[in-house]
Amino acid sequence: MKAFIVVDLQNDFLPGGSLAVSTGHAIIQPINQLLQLPFDIVVATKDWHPKDHGSFASVHGKKVGEHIQLNKLDQILWPDHCIQNSSGADFSINLDTQYIKKIFYKGTTRDVDSYSAFFDNAHLKSTGLYEFLKEKNVDEVFIAGLTTEYCVKYSALDALKLGFKTHVIVDACKAVNLGLNDEEKALKEMSKAGIILDRSDKIKGYFNGVQGE
Repeated sequence: MKAFIVVDLQNDFLPGGSLAVSTGHAIIQPINQLLQLPFDIVVATKDWHPKDHGSFASVHGKKVGEHIQLNKLDQILWPDHCIQNSSGADFSINLDTQYIKKIFYKGTTRDVDSYSAFFDNAHLKSTGLYEFLKEKNVDEVFIAGLTTEYCVKYSALDALKLGFKTHVIVDACKAVNLGLNDEEKALKEMSKAGIILDRSDKIKGYFNGVQGE
C-alpha cells in the first residue's frame, strides 16, 4: 500500500508568508499533479504552533537564526509562523485538497519543536501518522512539500526508521537554505540513509508500470 504525504504546504512557508521559501509556490502544480495519481492514501501535515511557541525568536527576545537549548535540544529560532487557526497556518488556496484524507498536526507543544511528520524533535510524542499508516497497511511512502532540509528530511528519515520504503520527490520539494548548500547536504544525507530520491515523472511511471530512467 502506497501513501503520499504532503508536508506543510502552508501560507507562512510560501511567498508573502512569515517564513517564506522564495520559490515555494513552484511546487504546488507538481504536487497537484501527483495528487491525481492512484495512491492508496493521501495525507498532509500542518505546522500548528501555539502563539508563544518556544521555537519563535520573539518569545526569547532573540534574533531569527540564533540557537538556544529548548527542552535540552538544540533549537534554531524562527519567525512567528503557522500559529494555530491563523491564515498563515492555512494550506495554500492553490493546493487541491480534495484528495487529502487526513491532516496531522505537529509543533503543538510549546516547549518542543516538531519537524518530522511522525514525532516531535525529542521523539516523545507521536503525531499519530505512524499508527494511521500501519492501520491502513501502508508499507511505502512518498513525501513532498516544505522544506527539503527540515520537515521533509526529518519526516523521511523517521519514515525509513519506522520500516517504510521511503521516497522523497525532489522536484516537489523546496528548501529554505538558511545555510550554504543546505539543500544539497540534506539530499545527500537522505540518499546515504537509504531514502529513494525520485522525480515526479518517475513516480507517474510507477503507476503506469514503467520504472523510468
